[in-house]
Amino acid sequence: MQESGIKSDRSSLKDLGISGAEKVFWNLKPAELVEIAVRNGEGTLTDTGALMCDTGKFTGRSPKDRFVVKDSKTENTVWWGSVNIPMSTEHFDKLYQKMIDSYKGRTLYARDAYACADSRYRLNLRVVNVSAWHNLFCHHLFLRPSENEIKTHIPEFTILQNPDLIADPSTDGTRQGNFVAIDFTKKIILIGGTAYTGEMKKSIFSILNYILPQERNVLSMHCSANVGSKGDTAVFFGLSGTGKTTLSADSNRGLIGDDEHGWAEDSVFNFEGGCYAKVIDLSREKEPQIWDAVKFGTLVENTRFFEGTRTIDYKNNSVTENTRSAYPIHYIDNALEHSYGGIPQNIFFLTCDAYGILPPISKLNSSQAMYHFISGYTAKVAGTEMGVTEPQTTFSACFGQAFLPLHPTKYAKMLGEKMQKHNVNVWLVNTGWSGGAYGVGSRMKLPYTRAMITAALNGDLKNVTFEKHPIFGMMIPTACTGVPSEILNPRDTWSDKAAYDAQANDLAKAFIANFDKFADFATEDILLGAPSVLVK
Repeated sequence: MQESGIKSDRSSLKDLGISGAEKVFWNLKPAELVEIAVRNGEGTLTDTGALMCDTGKFTGRSPKDRFVVKDSKTENTVWWGSVNIPMSTEHFDKLYQKMIDSYKGRTLYARDAYACADSRYRLNLRVVNVSAWHNLFCHHLFLRPSENEIKTHIPEFTILQNPDLIADPSTDGTRQGNFVAIDFTKKIILIGGTAYTGEMKKSIFSILNYILPQERNVLSMHCSANVGSKGDTAVFFGLSGTGKTTLSADSNRGLIGDDEHGWAEDSVFNFEGGCYAKVIDLSREKEPQIWDAVKFGTLVENTRFFEGTRTIDYKNNSVTENTRSAYPIHYIDNALEHSYGGIPQNIFFLTCDAYGILPPISKLNSSQAMYHFISGYTAKVAGTEMGVTEPQTTFSACFGQAFLPLHPTKYAKMLGEKMQKHNVNVWLVNTGWSGGAYGVGSRMKLPYTRAMITAALNGDLKNVTFEKHPIFGMMIPTACTGVPSEILNPRDTWSDKAAYDAQANDLAKAFIANFDKFADFATEDILLGAPSVLVK
């Protein structure tokens, strides 16, 4: 077996039981990986130098095929159910052996990486892939140790990935051929049957969501974060497609990260080393930083060219709405080199309200903030998950339920304590529809959303009057610089006010019904944040 590249003195795939590979490349640079990927036919260069690849059958995550090994460590700690589907140790061991066997005779790409930019919470990783472009993704999305750090690198968790390995549900304990299997005891993640790169990054996010709150008293968050010139940190919660990446990429603020962070006693820090941004309908005018990041070294997934060119047609959704670009965070010109900031002064809950009921921006009191965080109302954006072809409203606890190994109340309690301790401003921002529901109204304009967030960050909204929403109770500003005042109250944007009231009532009922599952946890203070159903 020939090995090349920078290796740790302790680097050996034999420790994992891997042997018989034709060749192993260790920690290759992006240029080397791009060259190999093109030579092997894994992808095509675009006219900007980015590498364009297809993820095949799976163009999004497959949450129903994500499993966690149920053993003495996890039996009484993991939140079992549709989010964390139990797998036996025996089934995991069978899949592990199949994964090891699938590497024989293959060229492998091994990478040493880590998660958590705050060195006090660093988690060392190792990833083994069978294709260069998947290893390129890992180079971008995980944090990159220096050459000296690699020499002493000892991985705590390992990802073994092979899209060509198809599970047998009848013997492997899976639902179908694709799978993600996490073993917290063995500290190994197996990913097979899917080439969708997002499964790798979200698996590590799930690991951190298990370890940090329990063992390090750090709140793990599905959010983006940035810092202003005065050192003020802002955090943006929201599911994929609600605007976390877009809204945190503000040229006037330093970017901490676009998707996953930890909130420690004195810091907010990035878990990752890069960005995984949606590029459907991307334009330089709307998102110049993401546009400029699509250059040599960047990985672009499931896009298509204009006919006869190598120019990406960002409007083309023939493969999926979930077209993506992956790049290291320093491709964003205002990204912070150290990727962490102080305690946040403002928190934004981003929601894509498909019904056009919630205000484009509103201020929440502490009770409402806790209630909305536990609820996590938004819409699944087309393509983010398999089978979703148009926006579907949903409730996702903590704005990231699919990645929570622990019960959502664990994270909600930690957030509530931190918000109250530091007196943080909490804003609900609707990046969804206005003037009617999806299909009738129109999507909120990005420049308006940016203007409202800027006003909140700058303190401009302290000097305006607010009015109370009659059903949801949040406070709505009556004026905001750069935003037409008539769109601030959503009811004013509907031609049929009675229809708005009826739809708002229905949405409130949906909130209340969803919250029933948290009734045993909810304190009186949290319940005060619930909407009121109007009785006619």
